[in-house]
Amino acid sequence: MAMTSFLDGPAHGSGLGSVGEARLTPDLSTIRTIPWSKQDEMVLGDLNVQPGQAWEYCPREALRRASKILKDEFDLVMNAGFENEFFLLKRKIRDGKEEWIQFDSTPYCSSSAFDAASPILREITSALHSMAIPVEQLHAEAGKGQFELVLGHTICAKAADSLVYTRETIRSIARKHDLLATFIPKYTLDDLGSGCHVHLSLWQNGQNVFMASDETSKYGISTLGEEFMAGVLHHLPSILPFVAPLPISYDRLQPNTWSGAYLFWGNENREAPLRASSPPGTPGGFASNFEFKSFDGSANPYLGLTAIIAAGIDGLRRHLSLPEPVDTDLNPRNLQRLPKSLSESLESLHKAEFLDEFFGDKLLIAIKAIRKAEIDHYLENKEAYKQLIHRY
Repeated sequence: MAMTSFLDGPAHGSGLGSVGEARLTPDLSTIRTIPWSKQDEMVLGDLNVQPGQAWEYCPREALRRASKILKDEFDLVMNAGFENEFFLLKRKIRDGKEEWIQFDSTPYCSSSAFDAASPILREITSALHSMAIPVEQLHAEAGKGQFELVLGHTICAKAADSLVYTRETIRSIARKHDLLATFIPKYTLDDLGSGCHVHLSLWQNGQNVFMASDETSKYGISTLGEEFMAGVLHHLPSILPFVAPLPISYDRLQPNTWSGAYLFWGNENREAPLRASSPPGTPGGFASNFEFKSFDGSANPYLGLTAIIAAGIDGLRRHLSLPEPVDTDLNPRNLQRLPKSLSESLESLHKAEFLDEFFGDKLLIAIKAIRKAEIDHYLENKEAYKQLIHRY
């Protein structure tokens, strides 16, 4: 929990070093047979100081704590459904050096890209289904060699667990086929990046209460849903370090790339970082969830979802209201730019006192130290980001 993307050692100032002990306790409810290696199993775990006592830095415990506050104060549960964008890369030796090049160069939803990758994609889907992880959609994306796999929504803690297993599955099965799958937010600077958009909704007694109950709502969103979403929008600059944690994450969050570069929300506006969503089957004029687009594949899903819940709870407590949506093509002169770099978003995080209750001082100190170390390292080593394909 103090290690960076470039070194398996604690970041300076993280508060963690060579002294102390934590134990990874298997959560046996998450044990799964590995579909591509059936003689083996994998399991997720909690970080504990001792049995039954959570370590202050445990990310799964942070998400549980935030979810409990949401439940205890407002009788709400947050559901999440992730969209996984990733690149498939193939190995090539050129002049004695290893290179990784994109699987293909076809456009969005290309049938030829899908056909070429179908043996891999079919095996990935089958493996996920065998682990009770529902796949709702799978298609070629807009980047060269890029694909997207969409998971069904479920309670947020389970959604985070499923996301971890999904990443493991995609990378492992790609490796079986002599390919490298990477979730890095930006593979080449002249192509589109990969996000991990997440769709969020609020539930109460098995009912979706993010969606308005009648047609009197201005945006098709309930009061609870609007206040929660308003909190996320209000705090978006300060929670970016949790969902876009690498310097290269901000090369993805650029205008005119449908990734969300400005601070606003919209109805079906793909340039919005927060987008009210009405999938097929939703009654006209109503929104069943909102899409949060800043999340990328280098983010820890437990910490990212904790930050989103914390921001939403602050919106509920303060009864924040959404501003008017932007449902036209953007005029940047009328909009606030979101942080353009990890340095800028880290500055916002330093000012966000509302997060202390949800993360605790020690975990926040560690996260801030890691982000600072990432900034310094990649500033001094301009080409180092290229090695991140092997980590994410």
